[in-house]
Amino acid sequence: MTFLNVSTRVQVQDGDNVLIGGFIVTGDKAKNVALRAIGPSLVAAGIPDALTDPVLDLYDSTGTLIQENDNWTSLPAESVPEGVAPSDPRESLIVATLTPGNYTAVLRAARGPVGVGLFELYDIDAGNSRVSNISTRGVVEAGDGAMIAGFIVGGTDATKIIARALGPSLTDNGVAGALADPILELRDATGSLIFSNDNWRSDQEQEIIASTIPPTSNKEAAIVATLPPGVYTATVRGTGETTGVALVEVYNLGAP
Repeated sequence: MTFLNVSTRVQVQDGDNVLIGGFIVTGDKAKNVALRAIGPSLVAAGIPDALTDPVLDLYDSTGTLIQENDNWTSLPAESVPEGVAPSDPRESLIVATLTPGNYTAVLRAARGPVGVGLFELYDIDAGNSRVSNISTRGVVEAGDGAMIAGFIVGGTDATKIIARALGPSLTDNGVAGALADPILELRDATGSLIFSNDNWRSDQEQEIIASTIPPTSNKEAAIVATLPPGVYTATVRGTGETTGVALVEVYNLGAP
């Protein structure tokens, strides 16, 4: 199984509260990926407070900047794979061939007001390497300001994943204003709820421990699920409509 596409929508603010997306490329060959930072075109999807001018930065595991893009139309036309060009010229695109390792993408505002942004990662080619997990840190707000992570499970067989929603443990890592009590929901392509969890020890405790990556705070949420190929979303909210910085993660437990 491979994640063919992963995305996260969240309120992008300034300072330390930009959208930070981490992902891991596993395997033994370089992987072709496309990263997008979407903002203005979200207005047509009914999101009036969308980020007006997103910028996307890509860093390797040492924190070295690999690529940066403000407006995707600045790229040579031949470098843009078919089907991944954003619909608005103010949106950003990075196309890269990445060796196996850890990477971080930062979505921030170039100028103008902050707002809702969408970070997307596309697996351009099939091969021995794969994107094995995705994590995104951002600000969870009340109501429609929930953090929404989407992912597509490819292949032909069902595979096991774990999704985690972290908040309290971020404080130990120096993150101010962490979400005190996250709730996690997993939904299928129709929007039907598959699983939900508030505190991870309340359900599937042994399965989550067996994954070897249980959350460190009992107030954090996690879901283990075996999913057939398809489209899924993991949504993070705060208990009682509380707000704060959270981290949503989806790991492919079947990845080598």
